[in-house]
Amino acid sequence: MRILTFQAREFGWKAFSKTLASAPEAGEAGEAHTVEECVVAFLHIERQDQEAEQRLRVFKKTLKHLKWLANKRDFKNVVLHSFTHLGGENAEADFAHAFMLELCERLQSTNYSVWITPFGYFSEWNISVYGESLAKVWKEI
Repeated sequence: MRILTFQAREFGWKAFSKTLASAPEAGEAGEAHTVEECVVAFLHIERQDQEAEQRLRVFKKTLKHLKWLANKRDFKNVVLHSFTHLGGENAEADFAHAFMLELCERLQSTNYSVWITPFGYFSEWNISVYGESLAKVWKEI
């Protein structure tokens, strides 16, 4: 797992083009959305993350990292974006999507509002990130 996270004043996205043939039609999820005061996580879920023990470890550490970063600014909003451009071998698309959905559910169960950008699509973004170093964190798990 490789993660690039931001503490954002605002993050906006809109589906641009479908990149994964098996991806569902974007529908309403493909419309423009904006979230304020949020952690934005660009997630690159890797092939080795699919192994059972590795998956559990990576899931726990990713969840902990997102909560830690959100709590630094008392954020309750999180945006998850699949971003397979951070290096390494990609996990299978179905696995990566299920992983993100589970992250979403777990965060929601602890009172976070969570959005997932359309999976299997390139998206347009608008982002306004806070200036300090902690507002931009790269992590390899």
